[in-house]
Amino acid sequence: MLPPSVRIFVAVCAVDLRRSFDGLSALVRDVVKEEPLSGHLFVFFGRRGDLVKILWWDRGGYCLFAKRLERGRFKLPRADACGQHVEMESAELSLLLEGIDLAGANRRPRWTPKLPIVTLTPIVSNGLVSAAPS
Repeated sequence: MLPPSVRIFVAVCAVDLRRSFDGLSALVRDVVKEEPLSGHLFVFFGRRGDLVKILWWDRGGYCLFAKRLERGRFKLPRADACGQHVEMESAELSLLLEGIDLAGANRRPRWTPKLPIVTLTPIVSNGLVSAAPS
């Protein structure tokens, strides 16, 4: 599992995976419109759909992970048009790399806590205005 601060961006169109570190980092800037040195994961699939490369910046340099399927193809996530990307969670990426099609998967609604609303009331003291939570 990855920490929640790490985001995963997947390019939805096929990419020439003969590219390595510098070529893929240029694609991150051009296609995904993100900074490749951010520490996030950037996922690219090959034209045939049996090869995936993941680019990640560690504090000391780029890491490049690759997986090739001997049989079958990865089922790429869909987007509205080529040249775009989708963002996914680490659990979804794990399923995708295991060859599971996410098209029919349904996500249950998540619970999000409601934060208390804090309003500030002005306090006037000796002609100075300050704010205090109410």
